[in-house]
Amino acid sequence: MACESYSVKSAFLLLLCFLLGTASAQLSSTFYSTSCPSALSTIKSGVSSAVSKEARMGASLLRLHFHDCFVNGCDASVLLDDNASTNFTGEKTAGPNNNSLRGFDVIDTIKSQLESACPGVVSCADLLTVAARDSVVALGGPSWTVPLGRRDSTTASLSAANSNIPAPTLSLSGLISAFSNKGFTAKEMVALSGSHTIGQARCTSFQTRLYNDNNINATFATSLKTTCPSSGGSNSLSPLDATSPTSFDNAYFKNLQIQKGLLHSDQELFNGGSTDAQVNTYSSNSATFMTDFANAMVKMGNLSPLTGSSGQIRKNCRKVN
Repeated sequence: MACESYSVKSAFLLLLCFLLGTASAQLSSTFYSTSCPSALSTIKSGVSSAVSKEARMGASLLRLHFHDCFVNGCDASVLLDDNASTNFTGEKTAGPNNNSLRGFDVIDTIKSQLESACPGVVSCADLLTVAARDSVVALGGPSWTVPLGRRDSTTASLSAANSNIPAPTLSLSGLISAFSNKGFTAKEMVALSGSHTIGQARCTSFQTRLYNDNNINATFATSLKTTCPSSGGSNSLSPLDATSPTSFDNAYFKNLQIQKGLLHSDQELFNGGSTDAQVNTYSSNSATFMTDFANAMVKMGNLSPLTGSSGQIRKNCRKVN
């Protein structure tokens, strides 16, 4: 149906076109209820299996979703491999991702199961979004309803991955700005930072903080220096939340209150600035954190999705069809 803006009879058609266009751009939690009824249970089972084998994988899958959405929206561009023969460059070699992002094999396994059950139906972008939610739940965190219907990109942006993903060296103002650029408030930024209650970071991402920052607990710093020397040791791992590294809880915020934030950007949230009060709230009220985190995750999953006839449903998440 062509939507023309002129002629008397077109008023109704215009309205209809608008409504259809709007509807096609909407995500829905029941998107796969008839086209692939087993989609959500298949993803949940795959995530549960992976996390039970290695708890850290829950954090890795959550991070994959974050690094996907902050680069031109939640379109699974982060999963695309470089391809020399087609001169295609993905996002996996970007600074924040290279030798750091993981969980691609888990996504591959779940995707192949989805393709067996419902060929060409469930997008990699939706898979990533649901897997992030299921990972949080598997580690004891909150659940939330995931709107579905995202489609997969046929492009990727190495430059956007290098510039849009917040660095662990950012100041509070830098963090607020990076998240504001994606439509998030400072409060939502603090809530999403709470994802650092699970997972691990490489020495290279907190080395400078360890040897240069003053707002770090001395005993905490000394213990970290054993595996993260001032030079070298850049790939050794330390938990982002040393208290309960495989439980999705509010211990991350309690750590910040006693200067035990692992990353410089973590401790910036509680360093005499505008977000101290929010950290105090989440530290004392776990339920408030869980609710705010879940709501912010839904908002993040809604960042610039491809819908309707845009993009495609990749058969293999690592390459375009």
